[in-house]
Amino acid sequence: MPDLDAETRHLARAESAIAAGERRIAEQVDRIAHLRRCDLSVTAAEQLLDTLRQTLSGWQETREEIRRTIARIEEAARPGPARRA
Repeated sequence: MPDLDAETRHLARAESAIAAGERRIAEQVDRIAHLRRCDLSVTAAEQLLDTLRQTLSGWQETREEIRRTIARIEEAARPGPARRA
C-alpha cells in the first residue's frame, strides 16, 4: 500500500507544479496579447500556450489521482466497526 507521507509529498509537488503552470499560462496569454498589439505572428506562441495547457491538465489529473490515493490510505487506516466474537 502506498505511504501516506510519500503521497502527501507528491501532492505538495503537484500543487506547486500546478501553481507554476498557471503562472506560465497567464504570462503566455499576456505575451500573445502583446504580440497581437504589435501585429506580429502568434502562431508559435499559441502552440506553446496549448502545450502549457495540456501539461497543466496532466498535473491536475495527477493531483486528483494522488488525492484519491490519500483518501484510500486514510480510509484503510480508520478503525472498522467493532467485531463480535
